[in-house]
Amino acid sequence: MVFLQHSSLAAERRSDFPILNQQVHDRPLIYLDSAATSQKPQAVMDALDHYYQRDNANVHRGAHALSARATTAYEGARDKVAAFIGAASRNEIVFTRNASEAINLVAYTWGMSTLKPGDEIILSVMEHHSNLVPWQMMAQKTGAVLKHVPLTATEEFDLVAFEGLLSDRTRLVAVVHVSNTLGCVNPVAEIISRAHGIGAKVLIDACQSAPHLPLDVQALDCDWLVASGHKMCGPTGSGFLYGKLELLEAMPPFLGGGEMIHEVFLDHSTYAELPHKFEAGTPAIGEAIALGAAIDYLTAIGMDRIHAYEQELTAYLFKKLSQVEGVRIYGPTPEQGERAALAAFNVAGLNASDLSTLLDHEGVAIRSGHHCTQPLHRALGITGSARASLYFYNTHAEIDQFVAALESTIAFFRDMGTV
Repeated sequence: MVFLQHSSLAAERRSDFPILNQQVHDRPLIYLDSAATSQKPQAVMDALDHYYQRDNANVHRGAHALSARATTAYEGARDKVAAFIGAASRNEIVFTRNASEAINLVAYTWGMSTLKPGDEIILSVMEHHSNLVPWQMMAQKTGAVLKHVPLTATEEFDLVAFEGLLSDRTRLVAVVHVSNTLGCVNPVAEIISRAHGIGAKVLIDACQSAPHLPLDVQALDCDWLVASGHKMCGPTGSGFLYGKLELLEAMPPFLGGGEMIHEVFLDHSTYAELPHKFEAGTPAIGEAIALGAAIDYLTAIGMDRIHAYEQELTAYLFKKLSQVEGVRIYGPTPEQGERAALAAFNVAGLNASDLSTLLDHEGVAIRSGHHCTQPLHRALGITGSARASLYFYNTHAEIDQFVAALESTIAFFRDMGTV
């Protein structure tokens, strides 16, 4: 296979990630679990250290120099997020601890104040639990009805079935942009257009797309979009909600306390302007600043370049895995539809957890289990799967080593007579 010019990306950037230069069980680490959490470049760790070592102070409240510097860096990170996803205003960005909190924010504010008995929420069977459970809770509280888009024969989002589910009672469509299990890139532009055509709002889970694809929320015209910082080279405990300004203004606060108020009286309060209305209490200041550093880092590389290189990695991973006897990869092939740089798979006769445990002893870190998509696994007729997920710091050589270790592991089980 001839590699494209993007092949140099991992070679250029790998040294930025100190954690990758280590051994696990006396083997060089091959980290293939970035869909769960990405590794962090030195620049992000330096930004976090700098805040705590030089600027540690609360934001928005102090007149002293440290508070001013912390506030400038914190709000500067908001500007970076807004520019990264093409938001029309910095006030459309709300910092959260993760995407789960962002979805719950929308559910408990917009959902509780808007949904009525018989209103319909359309999800898909491939949603992460974070985009299922909050809406189940809202349905129980409001009497709304949940509908779910099935898979096509190629295990992708069924756009035809989706159109059939839309009705004059549809109030919300909440879908994942890129499946963390199937790897498929969903047609979110078409989904949004069709939902808006019948007056429904749309929330996009971008946890697996924001780290890997260029995003433009204005071009997409989504109503809300959520992402987790820790999957896009940022620290844990960081994430954000994007919402159209008029929607956020109309939504009531999520949590009460300091920072989100304008004036407080003994029996009532008035609330701060956006986005602070949704950021109660002392925020994760250092984490937000470090997320801003992660966005600087990704932007310097270029999201188009990251996406192009990962498409090359994806094709190579799929090709190599497909050549292993007994392997079943879930989701569309690269020829059937665009795939993310991950592959969930099973080996006939083997338990995915046993497989990942033995691969760990070869220095290969993959994930096994249901990947927080239990309904999807049930739809596929399985209880779990193994998953190898890549990022721009991975190499073709690592894919070769992973597949060689996988073949060796399968051979071990065959010799034991368990396959």
